[in-house]
Amino acid sequence: MTEQLQLDSGMIRISDDVVAKIAGMAALETPGIAAMSGGLSEGWAKRLSGKNVQRGVTVEVGQLEAAIDLRIIVLYGTPIHEVSRMLQQNVREAVESMTGLKIVEVNVKVEGVAFKDDEV
Repeated sequence: MTEQLQLDSGMIRISDDVVAKIAGMAALETPGIAAMSGGLSEGWAKRLSGKNVQRGVTVEVGQLEAAIDLRIIVLYGTPIHEVSRMLQQNVREAVESMTGLKIVEVNVKVEGVAFKDDEV
């Protein structure tokens, strides 16, 4: 789906993939996040980083608002509730500032914990 804004000078369209990529990049830049999770539906919670940041991100974009779901793996020893709140804030700010959409919710599902020495 594509977000579409009607302006006096024309129309602006923002694809769901663009919103998902912005959210994924903001998530990976959040301290305490080890990786995005591909989800259990892909077999065994395949963990992904950098290259494929849209994995672990689902977006629903409306006319002027969007909702974002994130599936993450956190670093062991980090307070999950604090990392999750910071993640929600970082993703909301990044997407709102880059797209002009109002983010109505950022849902976080922690699917795993990684040790610093783990390959994620």
